[in-house]
Amino acid sequence: MKTQNYLRWSLPAGFLLAVAALALAVWSYGYRQALDSLAERSAADLALASDRVSTQLQVYQELAVLTVEHPALRDLSAPDLRAQAAELLRSVADKTAALDVFFAAADGTVLAAAEGVAAAGVARQGYFTRAMQGALGTGHGVLQPGGKRAYFYAAPAFGADGRVRGALVVVADVADVEQTWRGSLPAVFFTNATGEVFIANRSELLFWQRVGAEPAAGKPQVTGKRLHAGHEIWSLRGSAYLPQQALHLSVQLPVIGMTGEILVDVAPARAIAALQAAALAAVCLAFGAMLFIVMERRRTLAEANAVLESRVEQRTKALSLANDRLRREVREREEAEAALKRAQEDLVQAGKLSALGQMSAGISHELNQPLMAIQQYAENGTAFLQRGKAERTGENLGRIADMAARMARIIKNLRAFARNESEPMGRVDLLQVIDTAVELTTPRLKADQVALRWDRGRHADPVLAWGGEVRLTQVFVNLINNAADAMQGQTEKMIAVSVETGPRLQVRVQDSGPGIREPEKMFDPFYSTKAVGSSEGMGLGLSISYGLVQSFGGNIRGTNTGGGAMFTVELEPWRGAEQKEDAA
Repeated sequence: MKTQNYLRWSLPAGFLLAVAALALAVWSYGYRQALDSLAERSAADLALASDRVSTQLQVYQELAVLTVEHPALRDLSAPDLRAQAAELLRSVADKTAALDVFFAAADGTVLAAAEGVAAAGVARQGYFTRAMQGALGTGHGVLQPGGKRAYFYAAPAFGADGRVRGALVVVADVADVEQTWRGSLPAVFFTNATGEVFIANRSELLFWQRVGAEPAAGKPQVTGKRLHAGHEIWSLRGSAYLPQQALHLSVQLPVIGMTGEILVDVAPARAIAALQAAALAAVCLAFGAMLFIVMERRRTLAEANAVLESRVEQRTKALSLANDRLRREVREREEAEAALKRAQEDLVQAGKLSALGQMSAGISHELNQPLMAIQQYAENGTAFLQRGKAERTGENLGRIADMAARMARIIKNLRAFARNESEPMGRVDLLQVIDTAVELTTPRLKADQVALRWDRGRHADPVLAWGGEVRLTQVFVNLINNAADAMQGQTEKMIAVSVETGPRLQVRVQDSGPGIREPEKMFDPFYSTKAVGSSEGMGLGLSISYGLVQSFGGNIRGTNTGGGAMFTVELEPWRGAEQKEDAA
């Protein structure tokens, strides 16, 4: 009897130990497989981030190589020549978003600079020393004061005798490089030769020194490192934004002189392995329970087996259906988001083309008039030239040049307005934007006999706003065209445009029309007060303008003034480097 009881309980105990050992083996194998897959994806993410950083910095390298041979930099011996060179470098820096562009003589003295971040000389800088050897010099550091991180490219300038006479240095803003991928990947960072983090998509990792330094306040700490199946696993603490257990990968980037590294949470890999082990253990325990039932109750073998198989099949089928449904929902969501983004871009472009269609007749007249004048002046110039009147011929040629410049300005504004592109947010001269919108709509307003009052002379200095130049131009073109549409059929037609400065910039577009019929619906898509079938629009102008202004962090509203309608566009003023860092 004791032997039977011993066998009765020893078999389940042995079975449980075997299941535990098997589950542990499955967990280890599953964890290793999950780590392999995670490492493969993480290596691709790290390669993508590394290529992005290298490519963005490569632009500044090419800028240094191409600009160093500019004729304005060949002779900087006189103060006026250095002033001209500084003006050139300032223009290059403004157009390329570089922190600074400067030219230093062979002794390291800065002769001309866009911003002057390098102070008086760079003789002791490694990148400059390398350039003086005739090669492209690179380096990085933190600019003082301000604490901005910068990357330097120094291109040597050779004299007529073949010797290096100086170097052109382009200073790139590392924060600008980071802004396109900040937070889009797991923790990715780039360390210099001393092991200090210089570039990262997590702000708390900047200037993190993992080796040879005391743990800094607010910085994560590596409490342990171990290898699991050939993968390096780090134990971390001290940061709410980094995983406690992370897979660490690194890659050498000799092009920029840094090492790219990535930290990826291994918790999902552990969860997958645990789920696999738990599923196997559950199946084994179920099978063991079935065997125990068989041993205890052999008469219920068939029924118990059928029930168990049915449950397993149903759960497997339900899990498969749930997985398929989840994949389908994820795919549909991604497709819907992509379609929405394309539709929004097409809607903005449709608004531009609609406005251009309304203005096409007037613009054709504006281009045809100077063309006819050019023809007349050319014929007059030919006649004067045959008569030997060179002075009168020169006058006619000057008028032809003025007409050609006028046509070029109109075509330039049209091309910029009609271009279908996503421009970056930045500093915009609000007065210049309104000038462009006025110039684009003037032909249509003349044709409709609409008087436009735009007091440009009130503002002596530029009014800088935060936004996109082409998209802001579209907003004001839409508002002016809508005001002209509202006054169709009236005898007196007047549109007034004004700009008010303050904590928030305000642009007011006021007309002398009948006012807004339904203010609560005016920004709804496809809402229009025009007759059905009208070719003047689809009711998208105000809706598009509302979305564009909202994307700049501004606001647009319309009110009735008793003598017409007034639309007020509120925009954030440009705050310089502070706003640039916020956008990054």
